[in-house]
Amino acid sequence: MHKYSFLENLLFLPIYLNGTKLREELKGKTILITGASSGIGEQVAYQLADINAHLILVARREEKLLGMKDEIEKKAARVSIFKVDLRNKEEMEELLTFIYQLPEGLNFVVSNAGKSINRSINDSLDRYHDFTRTMAINYFAPVQLLLSVIPILQKNQGQIINISTVNALLIPIPYWAAYQASKSAFDTWFRSAAPELNVMGIATTSIYLPLVKTPMILPTAAYQKMPAMSPKHVAKIICRSMYTKKKKYMPWWLIFGQLASIVFRGVWELLIPGVIRKRGK
Repeated sequence: MHKYSFLENLLFLPIYLNGTKLREELKGKTILITGASSGIGEQVAYQLADINAHLILVARREEKLLGMKDEIEKKAARVSIFKVDLRNKEEMEELLTFIYQLPEGLNFVVSNAGKSINRSINDSLDRYHDFTRTMAINYFAPVQLLLSVIPILQKNQGQIINISTVNALLIPIPYWAAYQASKSAFDTWFRSAAPELNVMGIATTSIYLPLVKTPMILPTAAYQKMPAMSPKHVAKIICRSMYTKKKKYMPWWLIFGQLASIVFRGVWELLIPGVIRKRGK
């Protein structure tokens, strides 16, 4: 378990999770969690294990999902698992068929599955597939999933929780073009659709996260020593939003980053090419 440093304690303030309110809100409800086999999705599932609810855990690693199901069902929750690559048409259709057939319907969607790529444009010249596969999982898959389940969520007055990134609200940075474009695309789609969904009785929540200590960041060596949130901390934020219905969570310092992105954009664009040249040498 990731133990916070002094700086991380300042950057990532503690979150209070009211277990009684969460149990009351979720009792008898059905919660779909994508990207459930590790990191944030896994911790959300374990956070909900003591609640009398139905968890639908979706990920590509069936063996890991089976282990989670065995462990969680020793407690109060009931678990259904689906080995699904959300980019695969047939597997997505199988998942949606299962959801349509649920007698109790669906109440919550935690849209957490995602893919991260850190690669320069020069190294991407023959890797167009980096962009298509990133858009496929970070944008097209959640759009397809949500469009398909909106009628069910409307009937149950449910909630959609999008696990986004602070990068979607800040000036883009080099080497992350594929990731930032795809995450920003879905964030924009979700924020655009949110007022319509709210009128339909569906609550919407965007969780804007900084770096999180998950397997996704392991390939980037520079991130190992940078401040990062723990997945368990993030899981508490997500679960808290299930009963508060708050439309947005973002770290307290992000507002200053947004302001700096506007005020100092020209300075950034002037200086960053020099930084890239120096890095190349």
